[in-house]
Amino acid sequence: MGEPDMTGASTTTTVNSHSVQATSARRPARLGRRQRGVSLFGLLFWGVILAFLAVVGMRVTPTVMEYFTILKAVEKIATSGPSSVAEARAAFARTQEVEYSIVSIQPNDLIITKKDEKVKISFAYDKEVSLGGPVYLLIKYKGETR
Repeated sequence: MGEPDMTGASTTTTVNSHSVQATSARRPARLGRRQRGVSLFGLLFWGVILAFLAVVGMRVTPTVMEYFTILKAVEKIATSGPSSVAEARAAFARTQEVEYSIVSIQPNDLIITKKDEKVKISFAYDKEVSLGGPVYLLIKYKGETR
């Protein structure tokens, strides 16, 4: 009768009629389920993204900490109630000598005003963070007392 072909289906030829009828045997069900997970390419892609974010975070964190140190120092000076602009700048210079992390701003960069018998100190500066080669990240910091 019929011989199995290369696909595993058997063909049957009917002798009594002029038509040829082919029947396919059922294909066997898949033995396993489709595997799920991350491919090697996907793993490398996300690894590179996470490594880049980690490098940026490590380079930016010291500048953010410096900003909060400056803000804390300025708040402390403003609450102490300096009598003059020169006294406020001198107090910041003394704080700068103790806090070695304050390097981006000098006492002359402070904007000191008095409003309603309250000393208001504000500052602004830019910080460039090198990410590698010719690539830099520019962060603009700005702060003021309450």
